[in-house]
Amino acid sequence: MKIYDAAHIKNIAIVGHGSEGKTTLTETMLFNAKAIDRRGRVEDGNTTTDYDPEETRRGISISSALAPFEWGGYKLNIIDVPGYFDFVGEQTQGYILGDSALILVNGFSGVAVGAEKAFKACKKSGKPMMIAVNQLDKEHADFAKVLEQMQEKFGSAVTPLQYPILKNNAFVGYVDILDNKAFEFAKDGSTKECDIPGNIEAEVESIREAVIENAAANDEELMEKFFEGEELSKEDILGGLQIGIEAGDVVPVFCISALQNLGVKELTEALVAYMPTADKAIVPHAVADGTENDVEVKLDVNAPFAAQVIKTIADPFVGKISIFKVYSGKLTAETALFNTNSQKAEKFSNITTMLGKKQIALTEIQAGDIGALAKLANTTTGDTLCAASNKVLFDSISFGDPCISLAVGAKKQGEEEKVFAGLHRLEEEDPTFRLTTEKETGEQLANGMGEMHLEVIMQKLKNKFGVEATLVDPKVPYRETIRKVASAEGRHKKQSGGAGQFGVVNIEFSPILDGSADFEFVNAIVGGVVPKEFIPAVEKGLRDCIQHGVLAGYPMVGIRAKLFDGKYHPVDSKEVAFRSAARLSYKAACANANPVMLEPICKAEVLIPDEFMGDIIGDLNKRRGRILGMNPVEDGQEVVAEVPMSEMTKYATDLRSMTQARGSFKLSFERYEEMPANLAQKVIASSKFVDEEE
Repeated sequence: MKIYDAAHIKNIAIVGHGSEGKTTLTETMLFNAKAIDRRGRVEDGNTTTDYDPEETRRGISISSALAPFEWGGYKLNIIDVPGYFDFVGEQTQGYILGDSALILVNGFSGVAVGAEKAFKACKKSGKPMMIAVNQLDKEHADFAKVLEQMQEKFGSAVTPLQYPILKNNAFVGYVDILDNKAFEFAKDGSTKECDIPGNIEAEVESIREAVIENAAANDEELMEKFFEGEELSKEDILGGLQIGIEAGDVVPVFCISALQNLGVKELTEALVAYMPTADKAIVPHAVADGTENDVEVKLDVNAPFAAQVIKTIADPFVGKISIFKVYSGKLTAETALFNTNSQKAEKFSNITTMLGKKQIALTEIQAGDIGALAKLANTTTGDTLCAASNKVLFDSISFGDPCISLAVGAKKQGEEEKVFAGLHRLEEEDPTFRLTTEKETGEQLANGMGEMHLEVIMQKLKNKFGVEATLVDPKVPYRETIRKVASAEGRHKKQSGGAGQFGVVNIEFSPILDGSADFEFVNAIVGGVVPKEFIPAVEKGLRDCIQHGVLAGYPMVGIRAKLFDGKYHPVDSKEVAFRSAARLSYKAACANANPVMLEPICKAEVLIPDEFMGDIIGDLNKRRGRILGMNPVEDGQEVVAEVPMSEMTKYATDLRSMTQARGSFKLSFERYEEMPANLAQKVIASSKFVDEEE
């Protein structure tokens, strides 16, 4: 593949809902451009961009994948982006790699949530976009209905530049709105001009008038000509549309069947004609290395080299592959490469680009392009790579926080080290997957964006590293406390020949009701009945004891212990005896002090469209939640509630189901509260707590 400059590169992300045909469209484009010899099929598991074993098994895209090809003097870097919402990290990477987006919409089921989210994401980031209405070869496809739905949801920016021709419900051709000409598809994939069918002639004319007016609205000179009644040339209309597309005020719509390769060549021509080149891309904010001073990084091939790693692939055979986007200068074999984040120089061998999993060698790579380097020792996703002579640092990439946590462990005993080594490798590959240790329970937690996301991670672990892991619901970090005052004597006496052990303590236990402390020790000894040198042993013994409550073995909190009496022996008393006596007093007294279970309460902030308000509030009530308030936000409502942590383990999956994936939420720990007695009994019964010192 030859080297292209930024003015001849177009980076385009294909986005939208899952299973709308993004991978099939990418495959067809590659085939038409002769970048591949034969078209693979998603059903057969042999497409270029769905190469991971888990993708072929499930028949869906899991990772964003690069598919470059040459067309009409330009290099098109197509990024096939997953549509399923569990893979939001891959979606984020796809949007960053792409300078513009092609949104796929289904011709018979209409605008799905993924298309809505894609449109909003492009609007928010200022990315130009086009829409392709796909699967028009399917029965019940209805372009007019889908167009009306898109204009209702996305506004007047939606501008059809093609209109499909149907015969006997078959997609047989299209009308080019700008040229006002109709074309029929031939069996060999070519097109031939035909008459515009009478049944759509009026509709096409109405659309054409709207397109011309829309184009004129983006340029003052064109607007003057339009209002003065002058006819706008095709070049005038194209120029006006391009201004509108780059500003996000025009979103052109095309009609295709990716599977049948109908309209795909024309769509590719439109991408070349309308989508901006890489030299017009937005360069992320950067600072000079080691400072907070802003640096302007120019998309100029003659400037010093600067790039950012957008994606990492953990390949068990090739090693780690870092996919990066060049924002300035060019990378050659002579470039002294420096990682600003790790503050280390990087050695590299071959400069490549990726075609699915295949690496294509390049002699150099210039600003605006996307490349790949293998086996970078000190580089992870989001890192800045630059020339050692001009060190800059790009802003970090935000991938969002995981919203589900499950406890993870090795399926086979003895494979723990291999499992967690593999998971750490996958952590490098996927910035939305994180391994953490829960301090309260000691469990290793796998944190991700949904159940499917974590299931895929575990399957990748098996496929890539040959070990299996299990996922289970994490333990809830319950607490225990007491509600009454109680006291008890703890007596430890041991005589087994030689020196004995003796210690007696009388301790009163009472609840700390204001929550000011988890534990408070009060020394109320008078007269030296317990010598002062043994008082610390009593306190230490109690602090050890409260790590395990008397009901289910969870830590005891909110407890005051007052040592008020005791006995000692001048020879046999030792620290160990008083620690043991303190434990006996603790167990006896707390069992009679009305011990109760406490559960963690979280603050939930749930963002949802207005139409789901009733369902969400009802569901939170079922989860024993308390609604604190509702706040209007840009896209609907924010419901604020307090909910027990135990009720929210898989809320991410449930919320997605209840809101058609339109909802999102944040959880934060608030406090502990007493648990309902019936639920506490279940926890106690399932804990199987046994005092190890019995």
